[in-house]
Amino acid sequence: MRPTILIADDHQLFAESLRSLLSPTYDVVGIATNGRELTELVMRFKPDLTVTDLSMPILNGLDAVQNLTAMGLRSKFVVLTMHADISLAVLVFRAGASAFVLKTASGDELKEAIETAHRGGCYLSPQFPCDLVTVLAEAARRPASDKAPQLTKRQREVLQLVAEGKTMKEVATQLNISTRTAESYKYNLMNVLGIRTTAELVQHAIKIGLITVRPLEGTV
Repeated sequence: MRPTILIADDHQLFAESLRSLLSPTYDVVGIATNGRELTELVMRFKPDLTVTDLSMPILNGLDAVQNLTAMGLRSKFVVLTMHADISLAVLVFRAGASAFVLKTASGDELKEAIETAHRGGCYLSPQFPCDLVTVLAEAARRPASDKAPQLTKRQREVLQLVAEGKTMKEVATQLNISTRTAESYKYNLMNVLGIRTTAELVQHAIKIGLITVRPLEGTV
């Protein structure tokens, strides 16, 4: 029986390309277009492997992986990214992923990362300015005190949706809470983070990897 694999990416063309690349070897059980759909499909199909983009709407890949790992699901997660950021790599492995691969990687490299994860190993794209052992060691080390404020799961959800440009009414609808409660979460976030404007919230979301700003076409 071939291993089952789930793909998660909000760019349909890229996701379909991944399907074409992987379907000769793996049984592709579905494609998710956002983090919530990813969570639902992994819980439904329980695939052997999941390949997910780090930056996705509604719920980012990092939080989705962390939530699913905490549930005890056995899928091996391969996370894709546009950025060779060591701090993000640490967070991804700490969340429970088995591989962190740059989107600029070749198809052969991605297949190697997936095969490594399926065998129970870990993989980090060699383009990262740090080796895998160092990243895994840092991921395993959980400092007792962290200067950065620790946000709750709901606070991170609200932060991501606000950073994506959602109105408070849209945030409330997405999270099935009242608009007043959504506004309360937003202002509590601003107090916790010492932030005064929505623009600063967006900047913080980018800094901690909740969203990624892609360059405009035609720019360098």
